[in-house]
Amino acid sequence: MQSLPKFVLLAALIATTGCRSPYIEATVSNRTGQAIELVEVDYPSASFGTQNLAPGADFHYRFKILGSGPTKILYTDSTHKDHKADGPSYQEGAEGRLTITISSTGVSWQAVPASSTH
Repeated sequence: MQSLPKFVLLAALIATTGCRSPYIEATVSNRTGQAIELVEVDYPSASFGTQNLAPGADFHYRFKILGSGPTKILYTDSTHKDHKADGPSYQEGAEGRLTITISSTGVSWQAVPASSTH
């Protein structure tokens, strides 16, 4: 009977820690001073985006890496000019943060933890 409280405590600890799937927490920031009309971020096996991103605005998205490969961003500026920039590569199961900043001078990528290629 003494082991029953220990078992209940162990079961409660396991239930509260739970399992968590690895994901990338992404933020796309518009620092161009102009509206961006279309943003698409491609990553291994899928993509995400938004129809418009106001000057100074951030767009947040979480995604899971299935497969391996590079990321890239495609966007259309307020003059309807299309832009593309290559980003870091990820391996399946990667986890961390990805910050993509679009400015008037181009696109900068910050991956935490740092990815192996860029």
